[in-house]
Amino acid sequence: MTTTTTTTTGATAPARAAATTAAATRTRRGPRHLGTYLFLTVMAVMWLIPLLWAVYTSLRPKADTDRYGYFSIAGRFDLGNYFAAWNQGGFAGYFLNSTLVTIPTVLLTLFFASMMAFAVSRFSWRFNTTLLIMFTAGNLLPPQVLAAPVFELFKLTQLPYSISDSGTLLNQLFGVVAINTAFQIGFCTFVLSNYMKALPLELSEAARVDGAGVWRQYIGVVMPLTRPALAALGTLEVIFIYNDYFWPLVLIQSGDRLPITTAINNLQGQFLSNYNLLAAGAVIIVIPTLVIYLALQRQFVAGLTLGANKG
Repeated sequence: MTTTTTTTTGATAPARAAATTAAATRTRRGPRHLGTYLFLTVMAVMWLIPLLWAVYTSLRPKADTDRYGYFSIAGRFDLGNYFAAWNQGGFAGYFLNSTLVTIPTVLLTLFFASMMAFAVSRFSWRFNTTLLIMFTAGNLLPPQVLAAPVFELFKLTQLPYSISDSGTLLNQLFGVVAINTAFQIGFCTFVLSNYMKALPLELSEAARVDGAGVWRQYIGVVMPLTRPALAALGTLEVIFIYNDYFWPLVLIQSGDRLPITTAINNLQGQFLSNYNLLAAGAVIIVIPTLVIYLALQRQFVAGLTLGANKG
């Protein structure tokens, strides 16, 4: 009995010491974590205030805000501004245009960027670092600087009328897809190449020993392991392309082919602006990006944090 008691006491002593140390560590880290949580809470509130204010304004009729003011809670709340904005702004057609631009752009960007990232990260050859630098450096140039030369290039590029009703790349949705893909490949290549470099090279070597060629290694070995990174990049790219206002405004000349980000202009009055209607239109426009982010939130966070604790 004495031996058993001594053994039990000796076994529990390290556990008690570890628990005491962990409690002391939590106590020391408490104030620091409290400051971090407070900072993050303040920043989150600052980011949410404009969105919440837009939602609040969009639910109030203009007559009530004119009567009671925007900083009041009097009056009624309804969805009238949303129906008016949808019908007056012609959002259905603009949403279709944004869909026809966003989905192909994201798919093409991730496809080409993943192939480039695979080449520069899984193989050692003479110009892999040079190409990666060139792809990344393309993102350092503001698109506004290239607006004039790109416009002239699109205007001088002749296409059959069976493909383009303008005979050029101008005023075509696939032209916007092409320029957005070109500008986004560099960022995606940089992110994916760093992610692929963290994958063990032994996987590719084992596949090569089993007779797998380059395409088999790319499709069957590397790409399944990069799904978290692809999901994170896909979420970001959808938001980037969907919210893009600059290139469609430069390259599209027909109003019925513009994306949803330009539809808010249809709600502007010539002499008077209904800010309640504008707020409703802005909330309608932002809903798809919120839905996509919430649907892919888990994959997005996993793609950003996976590998953060390695090394």
